[in-house]
Amino acid sequence: MMNKRVYGVLGISSIMSNWNADFTGYPKSTSEGKIFGSDKAFKYPMKKMWEQQGEKVLYIKSLHFENKTGNLVPRSLKERYEFIFGVKDLKDCKEPKEVIKNLFQAIDVKNFGATFAEEKNNISITGAVQFGQGMNYYEESEAQEQQILSPFRDSKVEDAKNSTLGTKIVSDEAHYFYPFSVNPLAYKEYVELGITEGYTEEDYETFKTTSLVAATSYATNAKEGCENEFGLFVETAPDCYLPNLTSMILFEKGEDKNKISVLCGSLLNEMKEQIEKVEIYYNPSTTEIETDIEGVKCYHIFTQKEV
Repeated sequence: MMNKRVYGVLGISSIMSNWNADFTGYPKSTSEGKIFGSDKAFKYPMKKMWEQQGEKVLYIKSLHFENKTGNLVPRSLKERYEFIFGVKDLKDCKEPKEVIKNLFQAIDVKNFGATFAEEKNNISITGAVQFGQGMNYYEESEAQEQQILSPFRDSKVEDAKNSTLGTKIVSDEAHYFYPFSVNPLAYKEYVELGITEGYTEEDYETFKTTSLVAATSYATNAKEGCENEFGLFVETAPDCYLPNLTSMILFEKGEDKNKISVLCGSLLNEMKEQIEKVEIYYNPSTTEIETDIEGVKCYHIFTQKEV
């Protein structure tokens, strides 16, 4: 089991795209009108990337043809579990320990935890990795509504002579910053029960690598233009506790390059005996970093080479 905690911030830039839409199609926002992205919006591209790499991912939409009707429908949680773990019928599994062991084999559960209430199995696992909501730090963001012409007419309208119109809604520019923490001790009880080896250094490195590239790699129509632009990773002693670090981040729009100020130096420098390592990832072509953290190492977010 990994013997440290990690605290940090992950940043996403959205240029003429829609990182996280609400049910109206507009960028998700608070009641006060502040744009934000949910933790689910960040986790989803990570899970898609893991799935494409051949990892077991439980909490993700997948389709199958129903035996009775032949319709193409999403799998239920029970069906998804049976599919990825090769279980014929979850009803036949009488040992909860076996179910929990399987759950820990799914990479998304190992990181983010799970709520699994299927076939008399009522299991709740608090994830080692916890995300907060990603607030947009660029106050000049505006939603843009684009009309899209379909190549087809509406077949439901008998005398329709023109093709239909659709709408695409994007943000002209937004910059989201997500707080996160990694606490391996979340699985201590399961380690003692012999269910899992716990959250390991390898698990953390996999999470870290994926979190820095998943948004860039996930290019749907709405999310083309969304990229990973920032990562702050503070590795600490297992008994070190840090506050939400996004409160110490400032974003400034520049003509040539944007500037991200990381203003947690006074806090981290004062606690340096408990801080093992601090790393910042960003794109030097588009961003400047300002920080007063002692001993921090900066890396190119795409090449992973030290800047």
